[in-house]
Amino acid sequence: MGLDYKSSGVDIEAGYRSVELIKQSVKETMRPEVLGALGGFSGAFSLQKIKEMRSPVLLSGTDGVGTKLKLAFLMNRHDTIGIDCVAMCVNDVACAGGEPLFFLDYIACGKNEPEKIARIVKGIADGCAQCGAALIGGETAEHPGLMPEEEYDVAGFAVGIAEKEEIIDGHEIGEKDVLIGVFSSGLHSNGFSLVRNVFDMTKESLAHYYEELSAPLGEVLLTPTKIYVKMMKQLKENGIRVKGCSHITGGGFYENVPRMLRDGVRAVIHKNSYPVPPIFSLLQKKGGIDERMMYQTFNMGLGMVLAVDPKEAERALQVIRESGEQGALVGEIIKGEKGIDLC
Repeated sequence: MGLDYKSSGVDIEAGYRSVELIKQSVKETMRPEVLGALGGFSGAFSLQKIKEMRSPVLLSGTDGVGTKLKLAFLMNRHDTIGIDCVAMCVNDVACAGGEPLFFLDYIACGKNEPEKIARIVKGIADGCAQCGAALIGGETAEHPGLMPEEEYDVAGFAVGIAEKEEIIDGHEIGEKDVLIGVFSSGLHSNGFSLVRNVFDMTKESLAHYYEELSAPLGEVLLTPTKIYVKMMKQLKENGIRVKGCSHITGGGFYENVPRMLRDGVRAVIHKNSYPVPPIFSLLQKKGGIDERMMYQTFNMGLGMVLAVDPKEAERALQVIRESGEQGALVGEIIKGEKGIDLC
């Protein structure tokens, strides 16, 4: 019997089964603008509604989940990692004032196990449902010999839209504007290479209950990234002008907050102005990590930082709560060299 693709490690029939298993999850994310059915060579999205906008601008974001995937492998939990992937992309679009329109995913795996792929894509579809984006396409690639059979990587790409005059780019930020921190759900999807050096990455270690935590360590670490799209949309619909917005991801406060600032202004954040989740204190204590490194690596309990006019701060916090999120006044803008002071 001669060689075939399956004996070389690529199971085309498994790919077909994966597509069948994910169809319902994908269908639930559809928007009226989506044209065609799942399985085509490209995803089609009608621009008819965009013609009604005054000056439409497309915004895009792409990202992956990073080494947080190692926890999913060890715990054999693959239902939330897709939410992380969507969040990392669409939060960046929302950060610029955009509404996500559609999303595409890419999954590379050592071996295509249809049920596992379906769980991953179900998480991606759940994330898309949270932000209103249609999951219009994706790719699952089997890489035998390149990746271990039990491992995979997942990345995504989001496209959104905004009116040009409503884009959030920091140019309106002025002295005396205030900073609102919107609470995270935990580590989100950053800093896991450091986390894996602090805790033993074994099933036993991840199942351990620490006194400080409300659930086993692995459950706390695997908590999916919050998606802030609905919150940002409600702020806009309530007439609150967000002048600057920072998504606190890789690089923590020191890298991400300055990205929203214009030249000539500086952010001041008060560390004791909001509750830092206990997972961060546990990490710092167990790893002997310097405080600056903590704020340079992790979100420390804030998934987004918004700059608003002080007159709108109270109303903004109310709308944030009404959207299902929690926030606090965490700082202010001062005159100075672009950057951040944590005090």
